[in-house]
Amino acid sequence: MASLNRVILIGNLTQDPEIRYTPDGTPVGSFTIAVNRPFTNQKGEREADFIPIVVWREQAERCSEYLTKGSQVAIDGRLQIRSYEDKDGIRRKRAEVIAWRVVFLQRLKKQPHPEDVEDKFENEIEKIPIDEGMEEEA
Repeated sequence: MASLNRVILIGNLTQDPEIRYTPDGTPVGSFTIAVNRPFTNQKGEREADFIPIVVWREQAERCSEYLTKGSQVAIDGRLQIRSYEDKDGIRRKRAEVIAWRVVFLQRLKKQPHPEDVEDKFENEIEKIPIDEGMEEEA
């Protein structure tokens, strides 16, 4: 049985990213992006969806270092629905996107060194699997 869980979004951060560390020291970052809907409501106003994003490890550190409220990003990841118990003991559910990749589209806090970006980009390219059939077409 086939299955697929993939989400691709473009939006703007609603606040600066937050970074925390797990007990074993793994960085985990979180932020929310506003994604405009492609239509207007009955009053002619454009609405947005506010989507929580979670990033892990080096990507969490990079997001915390370079992004700020209002930064535009592209997100590639998966949708996760998790359950938790709130402070009153009530069982709640939360939907969030676990980002595999965050692409900075504009408004960085500071500019990364060009050689860092090129090295990281080349490393990402090397990890992309190539279908042998596609290789022959090129």
